[in-house]
Amino acid sequence: EFDRDGTRYLVAIKSGTNWGNSSQWDRLEENFRRAVQVQRQSHRIAHIQPVVGMCYGKSPGYADTGTYLKISGQRFWHFLSGDEDLYVNIIEPIGYEAKKHNDDFEVSRAAIQNRLTAEFIRQFCNEDFTINWQKLVSFNSGNMETQ
Repeated sequence: EFDRDGTRYLVAIKSGTNWGNSSQWDRLEENFRRAVQVQRQSHRIAHIQPVVGMCYGKSPGYADTGTYLKISGQRFWHFLSGDEDLYVNIIEPIGYEAKKHNDDFEVSRAAIQNRLTAEFIRQFCNEDFTINWQKLVSFNSGNMETQ
């Protein structure tokens, strides 16, 4: 939540416009109603505006449901920051961070792939590295041993 120009904004941030099913949207609306009621009882604020902000997506404007505003994409980032270009400006640093994590992920993925390949060769391949189909099919589909 934040205050701007005499209005307290209660903001729920969602990834995009298709984030939830109808019962989740209903629950969000009920949560907003309760939050507005609590804010009115405990603070002397003239205007309280619930907002559902979606990080990406397009909309022609601010959609007013009667309970809350729905704002998406560029409009949402502008609403939060006052910067019309924030939605573009935040992408570059996020891209750098994503690349760093992606590089780490690729190293880990390659190690796991190598380990699984080695296990498969040890368990299900002949000495010439061809697949021993009898062993593989028996492992996958053979009867379980009773104890």
